[in-house]
Amino acid sequence: MIPMRKQLFVLTGLILWFLCMLPISRMAYAANDSDGPGGVPHAEALRLGERMYSEGLLPSGEAMQAIVQGDIPVDGTMFSCESCHLKSGMGSVEGRVVTLPTNATELFKPFTFSAEETIPPWQSMPETINWSIRRPAYTDETLATAIAVGIDPSGRELDLTMPRYLLDDEDMAILIYYLNHLSAQSSAGVTASTIRFATVVGDDVAPQEREAMIKVLEEHVALHNGQMRRQEERATKVPFYKKKKTTAYRRFALDVWELHGPPETWRRQLEEYNRQEPVFALVGGLVTGEWRPIHEFCELNRIPCVFPLTDFPVVSDSDWYTLYFSKGYYQEGEAAARFLRGHGDKPKGKRVVQVFRDTPEGRALSRGFEKTRELLGQDRPKNIIYAGTQAPGADFWKVLTRRHPGADFMLWLPPSDLVNLTWGIASSHPERMFLSYGLLGDDIYTLPEKLRRYTYITYPYLLPQNRTIRTKVIKTWLKFRKIPLTNFSIQAKMYAAGWMLGNGVKMISSDYYRDYFLDVFDMMNDENYAIAVYPLLSFGQGQRYASKGCYIVQLSQGEQPELVPKSEWVIH
Repeated sequence: MIPMRKQLFVLTGLILWFLCMLPISRMAYAANDSDGPGGVPHAEALRLGERMYSEGLLPSGEAMQAIVQGDIPVDGTMFSCESCHLKSGMGSVEGRVVTLPTNATELFKPFTFSAEETIPPWQSMPETINWSIRRPAYTDETLATAIAVGIDPSGRELDLTMPRYLLDDEDMAILIYYLNHLSAQSSAGVTASTIRFATVVGDDVAPQEREAMIKVLEEHVALHNGQMRRQEERATKVPFYKKKKTTAYRRFALDVWELHGPPETWRRQLEEYNRQEPVFALVGGLVTGEWRPIHEFCELNRIPCVFPLTDFPVVSDSDWYTLYFSKGYYQEGEAAARFLRGHGDKPKGKRVVQVFRDTPEGRALSRGFEKTRELLGQDRPKNIIYAGTQAPGADFWKVLTRRHPGADFMLWLPPSDLVNLTWGIASSHPERMFLSYGLLGDDIYTLPEKLRRYTYITYPYLLPQNRTIRTKVIKTWLKFRKIPLTNFSIQAKMYAAGWMLGNGVKMISSDYYRDYFLDVFDMMNDENYAIAVYPLLSFGQGQRYASKGCYIVQLSQGEQPELVPKSEWVIH
């Protein structure tokens, strides 16, 4: 006997199936092409449909309801369409689970491999795909049936892991309207022969740093384009079942968008550059100060930006179009808070003092530390913003340590502000003291031996003793390409960015959608070969900071101290 709950769900599904067989597109879509379903303006219908697809939220703001595995009710926010079909709708493969595309160009044509289905016997076939699957093109009506009860146009039942969504006519029409427009056309910046990128440079960036970044990117472009003659010849001779992939090859073009004047004018300049010569994506980029103006431009225009060189990224849980190397200074503060939480710091009552200047560096470090403590349920630190024009004197440090005995100190200050630290805390040092390598750089090695025992340093890079092989790979590449070694950190990061740019474009084949370009980055394997600056770049769906860790280190004793790790790379 079928359980009562399952009977109700089956009955509900049958009712929805009947409703979905009604001609939704003809009933709900307004005659005016500029309007969406039910007279909802086009842009608003797309916004509402995207929220349903990406977040599992109805136009009303309530969570969509669905059924999985036949009779298990779930909240749509737990099983959004995007979580399996990706933001672009291009589908995914995870283990032996194949999620087919749901974008407009694939849904509304017959599902067939056409030329690709005739594969020579020596061509290996992925075991994860059922090559016998065939279906007619979806219509709005049959798509509504698939969404509601899991039956495709051929009458085949979809896998039970595919949620059956409980939607009324109006909400179903909005979701289907969105799917009619999802990745329906190739994005701007791509022609029949070329895919165009740009890199952004501020006019106050040091010439040597500017050159270090651009030369490496230009060399990656030249290496890619050097294969063009062979690719064009191959496209004329390739077997028909490989033609789609082979003819997808495009030359790379790289523009340099130079920004002038104050940051508040950059958005207008970027808009003008993109109006004159649209690009598919931004790659790299270097400005002094915060990256926010470029980040916001990319979010507004839905233009991918991969691996800009910045220590001041926008730290966001929702923004999607910029993929950063790391959270920069914020990540160091975050790591210090997590380290304290796991090493004897009590959730409540532990005194922690932050000392920093009101600078971008100081704000980012202190914000990362404070926000993470809040997330971990700990008390807020005591914040002291130092505003003096000169370095804090010995008396400043003496008073500070006496007023806060037994406290941990986060000293987010540059080297010039720490010159009197040793004298100031000689008689009463803090329990633990944290410094930022990002702020101090190699000046950290001058830290007096008497301070090293209780001084911890946030270190967001690959440890020097582990860099030898990776450094040699990149230096050899630079030498072979006749690029002078000027700023290794910049050149190493752009070497990695160029390496992954080529892989990303290769993975999207001829599906030139910006969202898909970022989707394939999310699906990339973790990378430790092409990067000599960080231990690991790891990727995952919706993750926007590829280097996710930070060491906490101390200095060894002696005249030539080494960094001694006191934590693992990823601190959670």
